[in-house]
Formats: sequence, structure tokens, C-alpha cells
Amino acid sequence: MEKVETLKQWVQESSRIVFFGGAGVSTESGIKDFRSVDGLYNQKFDYPPETILSHSFFRQDPDYFFRFYREKMLPLGYEPNITHQVLARWERDGKLLAVVTQNIDGLHQKAGSRRVYELHGSVLRNYCTRCRKFYPAAFVKEAAGVPRCGCGGIVKPDVVLYEESLDQQVLEKSVMAIRDADLLIVGGTSLTVYPAAGLIRYYRGDRLVLINRDETPYDDYANLVFHHSLGQVFSHL
Repeated sequence: MEKVETLKQWVQESSRIVFFGGAGVSTESGIKDFRSVDGLYNQKFDYPPETILSHSFFRQDPDYFFRFYREKMLPLGYEPNITHQVLARWERDGKLLAVVTQNIDGLHQKAGSRRVYELHGSVLRNYCTRCRKFYPAAFVKEAAGVPRCGCGGIVKPDVVLYEESLDQQVLEKSVMAIRDADLLIVGGTSLTVYPAAGLIRYYRGDRLVLINRDETPYDDYANLVFHHSLGQVFSHL
């Protein structure tokens, strides 16, 4: 495939690669995404997922929130796939500047990546809303009902819910990395969720690569576009 050869050449010539990824990065590890035909948003629940995963719903009905969260949002026991592994290798080789991810599963770190900016937080970090003590994901998964700290406070996953703001420091570091990149690869994201999707506009280079099964609003903006799965492309890299 000619486009793959072009991408391989760009990777070889680059020393400040940034990868910006969404749910499609982890679907090949078996984790369901949100917007595909069998994704989370097309399943039937008592409330829309956007409602359940909102800050106000978390406060109003924590019992239902945590039942849904444990069943649908707590992806433990999954393993990194070829995309995670290649990105970790690039970082070890001194070619990758950073991974910017919308995912909350921690698979990039599990593969060995160290500089990972998690825009939407991580299920692996959980904290007491009262005393701020941190807890691992297993504590939340195994708790009966609403997980509570020894002090009585609710233990909340460190993930960004609807109605909550992104972490400003993570956002700033992501912007700086994208701005400094000599090759920006965007993969597994529909680029429709803001403010995350708008970050690629900070890229100032001329090697913007989009890898997504479906078209995105930024296809015409990119220098190289693949309508394939990430695994199909990264298995050649």
C-alpha cells in the first residue's frame, strides 16, 4: 500500500511524533467504543449514557451510576494491542514525544508508554470526594453499592464526566506536545467530541495523518488519510 510506505518514511524521518487517539485504539483489545453500531450509545438503558455519565447524575443517583459504571465503564483485565505496543516502542527509541488520549483504560501505560496525557482521566485512579485519599480500580469494582472511603466519603473515579471540565494542566501539556510535533498521527477517533477534537488545530506542521474506519470532519485538513482500523496500519509500522 503506497500510503503505508509514505507513513513509514515519515516515521523514520521524525523525532517528535505525537499520537492523538480515541476509543478506536482500544476496540482491538476488546473494549467497546461509544458510537459504533454495537457501541455504548446504541445500547438500551433506563437513561441515555450521556445522562448517567454526567456530574449531576453522579450526585443525584450514585447507586445507579456505579452499577452502570462497573458493568460498562470499568475495563480491567484487557491487554494492549499492536497500536499501543508500537507507540511504546517509538517512545523507547526516542521518536515519540507524547501520546494524547481520550481513553480512560490505562492500556498505553500498560504497554510501556510513559508520557501519556489522559484528557478524560483514568479508571485506574479513584479518590475520596471528602478527604481525597486515592484508591485503585479494584476497590471500586469490588465494593458493594456505592464505594466509600473509611472517612465516609464517596470514592469517585478520576474520569471526566459530562458537565465537568478537562484538567487544565493535561490540556496545556497536550497543546504544547501537538504544537511541537513534527508528525501528528490521529487515530481511532471520530473527532466530534470537543474540546478534545479541537486540539489538532494546534498542529503547525505538514504531516498530519488520520487513521479511522469512518470519515471525520478533518479528513480534508489532513495530509494522509487511512479509512482502516489502526491495527491494519500499525501492523506495518
